[in-house]
Amino acid sequence: MTFVIVIPATTESSISSQDPVGRTFEAKIIEDVAVKRTVLLRAGTKAFGKIQTSRANPRKSEPLSLELTWISVDGRNVAVKTDAVQPAFPVTTGQQARYRHTAGTSVLSPGTKFRFRLAQAVTW
Repeated sequence: MTFVIVIPATTESSISSQDPVGRTFEAKIIEDVAVKRTVLLRAGTKAFGKIQTSRANPRKSEPLSLELTWISVDGRNVAVKTDAVQPAFPVTTGQQARYRHTAGTSVLSPGTKFRFRLAQAVTW
């Protein structure tokens, strides 16, 4: 049996759509994560991620997307692979709406909520 595990988290610092790909960020899990009534991760657990795509490179400008890469479990960092998530920035023109991107720089403030989905099995 396969379970879809979703990790609800918030960012701990600002993230810009112009930040370079690979830049890391800190997050915090905001709800207990459980499977079959067994809690795998407690709310308040630290997590770390990286920027997967951004608008930093003008030749390869893409919408901002983030993924989690590590979760701190019992004092050790456990590698994880999540599907990338894209924040919803407001679009301002018809062209931006048509191509689903925004112009300029958009900034996520600390406390922005995301729901990351595990893409690979993890051994805790």
